Amino acid sequence: MKVRVFVTLKHGVLDPQGKAIHHALEGLGFEGVNDVRAGKLIELELADTVLESEIEEMCRKLLANTVIENYRIEQVERVPA
Repeated sequence: MKVRVFVTLKHGVLDPQGKAIHHALEGLGFEGVNDVRAGKLIELELADTVLESEIEEMCRKLLANTVIENYRIEQVERVPA
């Protein structure tokens, strides 16, 4: 099974990468961008036997810093061949 984990900074946490992207977009002439928040996407290919609770544990222990980051798990449906 394929799983996507989206990791984003919690509201109120400074995002220097997002600020740099915002500044670069303005420098390229793009208008109307009010704010940018950067995050990360992690794709995992897992055995079908891996439990949701184990994926949650992976996130809490390694994939996200839960002090400053939120995460969301999304299971990707397989497309029939």
